[in-house]
Amino acid sequence: QPASAGVMPLNKYIAHCGVCARRDAAAMVKEGVITVNGEIVTEPGYKVAESDIITVKGKRVTITKNLVYILLNKPKDYITTTEDPQERKTVMELIKTATSERVYPIGRLDRNTSGVLLFTNDGELAQTLSHPKNQVKKIYEVKLDKPLTKNDFDTIRAGITLEDGFVAPDALGYADPKDKTVIGIEIHSGRNRIVRRIFEHLKYDVRGLD
Repeated sequence: QPASAGVMPLNKYIAHCGVCARRDAAAMVKEGVITVNGEIVTEPGYKVAESDIITVKGKRVTITKNLVYILLNKPKDYITTTEDPQERKTVMELIKTATSERVYPIGRLDRNTSGVLLFTNDGELAQTLSHPKNQVKKIYEVKLDKPLTKNDFDTIRAGITLEDGFVAPDALGYADPKDKTVIGIEIHSGRNRIVRRIFEHLKYDVRGLD
């Protein structure tokens, strides 16, 4: 629920305005692009009230009363970004008629990954779902170029060390007992391309990721 007219930290206020998640808001405050009553404030914990006039990069923002949540089944070939200088297809094009509120995706899916993507202007929810300490789990269905051997299955289950450290799934299973090329993996790591890299490490080519 949006806060009442009480006092709250500036970065939390910015998140409640639907500009971005709270962590990102803290970074914006430190950049010096936010003013309170005409004065630049660079301290994220600076206390503000709803009666204060707050601007982000010169535009006034107010607390969002209309919280929006959009679930998209993202197809392949779309990138998860709000804008792309190279003018590739972005997920924002797919939801542009869904709401007039300014929403943004929580987390990201690779260009060639399909599956559920959540968009919202609820900065608190974005923070809860994306913060590593909450260990929110994601489940993927992986289609490989060849059957996953029992040996490699056990190796992944026990955990493997990639160039950016150790990773072990929360759960692993064959999605179809007759087809060992389709694997279900549950994981809470948010590291970049983590699922693809786990299988590529053992010389499998990921043909589909959902």
